[in-house]
Amino acid sequence: MQGKTLAQVYALALGVVLVLLGILGFLVEPSFGVGDSADRGTLILFDINGWHNVVHLLSGIVGVALAGTAAKARLFCIGYGAVYVVVTILGFLVGDGGLLLSLIPINTADNLLHLVIAVTGIAVGLSTPAVSARRPAVA
Repeated sequence: MQGKTLAQVYALALGVVLVLLGILGFLVEPSFGVGDSADRGTLILFDINGWHNVVHLLSGIVGVALAGTAAKARLFCIGYGAVYVVVTILGFLVGDGGLLLSLIPINTADNLLHLVIAVTGIAVGLSTPAVSARRPAVA
């Protein structure tokens, strides 16, 4: 990862983890129910279902795709962090065992993890320059 910014490393690492969690989540709980018929499974400590798994997969793919350049990775970190601030607030409002948008099961562990992702994403994005430093070519 030599020559990569912190935002690029973060976007790639988070993206890969989210893709893997999305795939693994479908082995645990693949259902796509909504509202009162929404099923939920538990992966480690976190509530999941098919909708939650899709969000993980799509978010991870975006993270991996934007990790290629410093500017795009920085945008991902700040943007993803900002979205997760909103998701965290909504999650705490819905409460432990609730459903976001009547689709995605959420519990306190999810909310706390979303808060950590929001804070770290924004911090990494803001602390990383949009353009990576160029190293002089070695002759």
